[in-house]
Amino acid sequence: MTNIVIIGGSFGGLTTAYELRRKLSPHQATITLIAKDKEFIFVPSLPWVAMGSRKLSQISFDLAKPLNQKQVRFVHETLVQIDHEKKKVTTDKSEYQYDFLIIATGHRSANEAVEGLGPFGGPGHSLMSAPETEELGTALKNLLQDPGPVVIGCAPGASCIGPAYEFLFELDHLLRRNDIRHRVPITFVTPEPFVGHMGMGGAGTIRQLLENCLDERDITYMVSKEITKITKDTVELKEAISIPSVLSMIIPPLGGISAIASSPGLSNPKGFIPVDDYYRSLVADNVYCVGVAVAMPPVSETPVPVNFPKTGHMTEQMAVIATSDIISKVKGGRNREENTMLAARCVLDMGDKGVYMSVSPVRPPRNKIPSISEGRRWLVAKKAFERLYLFNARRGRRVPTTLGW
Repeated sequence: MTNIVIIGGSFGGLTTAYELRRKLSPHQATITLIAKDKEFIFVPSLPWVAMGSRKLSQISFDLAKPLNQKQVRFVHETLVQIDHEKKKVTTDKSEYQYDFLIIATGHRSANEAVEGLGPFGGPGHSLMSAPETEELGTALKNLLQDPGPVVIGCAPGASCIGPAYEFLFELDHLLRRNDIRHRVPITFVTPEPFVGHMGMGGAGTIRQLLENCLDERDITYMVSKEITKITKDTVELKEAISIPSVLSMIIPPLGGISAIASSPGLSNPKGFIPVDDYYRSLVADNVYCVGVAVAMPPVSETPVPVNFPKTGHMTEQMAVIATSDIISKVKGGRNREENTMLAARCVLDMGDKGVYMSVSPVRPPRNKIPSISEGRRWLVAKKAFERLYLFNARRGRRVPTTLGW
């Protein structure tokens, strides 16, 4: 009997668990999923939570029920350390031996990279977690009552840039609906060398489309800028530029979680895990890593650092490739899963419409010319996909990655 341990209960962990159990019976493998949170949260919908159009309860569910139905043991514990030589996982409550280990722990928000980037240790806001998003929602309600200038953007080294664009355009739309947009100057500050770079070198005509959208909405934007400090009244840039702001939402850079960073010989200095084409650790036998915890180089050097994006859709593709390799080893076959990372059918919420992007592969040069389209139908499709994904995930099923996001 093969003993498989998964660490993490978000997209990577859940996809891995469902895919492994779909192809390996309980007689072939025991599967244990360890997660520090009891609930799965559909992270792409966090900007909607901040805007008040969703509640956390609408985009989350308890992990235990669907996992138990799939005969996957769910353990609500926090990872402390991994000893890959002894094939042992230590949590805050117990120890677990494994034959195969899948690390899907996600990230640590490195808010300390910018002085004042809170929300709980400074005036700056973010939406990289549920508590931060709810706190941002409260700040947004205060803005509607007492309007003033806003700065939205990303810190140097950020990789999760899409949500900043979504929050930017959603906020503009919300303010116009409330007839107070004229009282809220908005500035977008990004380390990207151009609008729409998003850590992947841009995609087709997305740069021109976003620039036009920013111009027609009277949103000031600044590229290749390094945010150094956030105060309750300003956002400070390295060039000694001070931008007035009563509400600042800044996406931080990401780092590996402390438990991974403190596991000897497993990660790089930033706490991310180097892997091969099948997401196998380069140093540890039968250890795999998927999602944000994977070490990936940027697509190119930029004047201000911008890291490679790692979306939920990409994470699920990694999980499918990794599980295919594990299954081939358990069954004694050959892994035939192709390792080509796509950004297929991604939709960016623009407040009153959506922008569709399909990029293959994510890292340039590309085999296909990126497909870019905009319209209200794409926003409808994005909302429909959220419901489809959660409907299936709550029942122990996953939406095929070929459908895209």
